[in-house]
Amino acid sequence: MMSETGSSGSMNPTRLVHDVLQPEGWPLPKGYANAVMAENGTIYTGGLVGWDSEGRFPESFVGQAHQTFRNIRDVLAVAGAGPEHLTRLTWYVTSIEQYLADPKGLGAAYRDVFGRCFPAMATVEVTRLVEPKALVEIEATAVLPVGAQARG
Repeated sequence: MMSETGSSGSMNPTRLVHDVLQPEGWPLPKGYANAVMAENGTIYTGGLVGWDSEGRFPESFVGQAHQTFRNIRDVLAVAGAGPEHLTRLTWYVTSIEQYLADPKGLGAAYRDVFGRCFPAMATVEVTRLVEPKALVEIEATAVLPVGAQARG
């Protein structure tokens, strides 16, 4: 976990009200954060996709979703959180048909990473995602109980 300070162009540093969550071994993002944790223990991820630490995507929708779930889990772990702390998942998919094509496979991939923790969810079909090979992108929100925040 990294604490950051920024500047609005003046000589007075601005104290951010969140910590950046960056899993060890992941490439540093440019111009955004993979996730942040607010002072109240709420964790917000950016849109995470199904690539590995080398930037490789599985070919299938279920394969990409499975890797995306792992990526969410890894980001949450930086803050000492797990699937039980998830409160929301918003899925952006390039094809509702691919999302619906293999419900058993998708459910098995989900349970493999998150178990039986089912937060509020929404799914939105989009024309495309920023990463050309991405078929799914998921934003997650999680909440650590008061006093459980592992702030740096």
